[in-house]
Amino acid sequence: MGETEAASLAAAKVREAADGTDSRIRLATEFYTAAGRERGSYGRAELAFLRWEIARGVLNPSTAARPGSPWWRAVNDRLLRDKTEAALLYEAAPGRSSAGGRSSAGGGCSANGRPSARSVALWGEFLRFPSPSSWYRAHNSSVVAGYLENVELAEAELPAERFMMNVALLRVLYTHALAARPRLALGSFGTVGRLAGDPRRGSVELFLDLRRAFPERYPLTGLTIEDLVATEGPLPRLLDWGIIAPRLTRLYSFAAESSGEPRVMGMISNGVPCYAFPAARPELWREAGGGRMLTRFAAYATGAGDSRPNRRPRRRPRHQAASPVRDHDG
Repeated sequence: MGETEAASLAAAKVREAADGTDSRIRLATEFYTAAGRERGSYGRAELAFLRWEIARGVLNPSTAARPGSPWWRAVNDRLLRDKTEAALLYEAAPGRSSAGGRSSAGGGCSANGRPSARSVALWGEFLRFPSPSSWYRAHNSSVVAGYLENVELAEAELPAERFMMNVALLRVLYTHALAARPRLALGSFGTVGRLAGDPRRGSVELFLDLRRAFPERYPLTGLTIEDLVATEGPLPRLLDWGIIAPRLTRLYSFAAESSGEPRVMGMISNGVPCYAFPAARPELWREAGGGRMLTRFAAYATGAGDSRPNRRPRRRPRHQAASPVRDHDG
């Protein structure tokens, strides 16, 4: 199966599923549960997030009584297309069940067809060599691609929705770091990071299930960003502002390196997320995370320092080199 054929067939499958939330769930689930694939449990985190999207109504078709969000639908479409194309190429590969050497991250999903995008190639890598890190590299690469190619749709959403988009992104980037770079994610508590961030475990839903953090409705008419932050529960607030926010620049740098997508760094400015969001208004993030003793304590306890997201980093001694960004298992 060639590149054009696989990509076209994947796009057709997604179009068929796009106007039904049940069909989206089925297509997403089939990738993990198809016969002969020992990777069913890897879908746990993704499917939990997908159910949250469905519950909010953001994936409803445009013709529904409550139309969904063009942006959320487009990002989910990209994720489904990439996975479906990778699965088609993987299934078409000759001798795919035999042992073989590891392909490069930018290589093909099979010897019989080439992926149409790097994100598809990374899903192919996951199919051949499943691991928490290979799953996050593939998943987050598709998500980031969906963000980058749909900026105009994002800018048409309400400010509160765009704020939520940024929080959703930083959460999934953080869970990747938990699994692959636990000391980056939790400092001296990093030994528990790999388990907490493993997409096969229920603990990952704590980070990716946003029902605990934000209203389960769409659109967020009448709500300001300040309203969203005020309704965030104690645990999500501790996670977002005490643990994740102080290390955002390093997290985005890790994500850019791991996915091979340097444009990730364009979604953060001076330590503040700025995807489809005014980079000139860092006070929104400062005010959201500041002034809480518990969040500041969490930042220091996990080695992140001051919990203000736009604080200037401490100057590194001349003899101390910067740590390289690596994504690895084990």
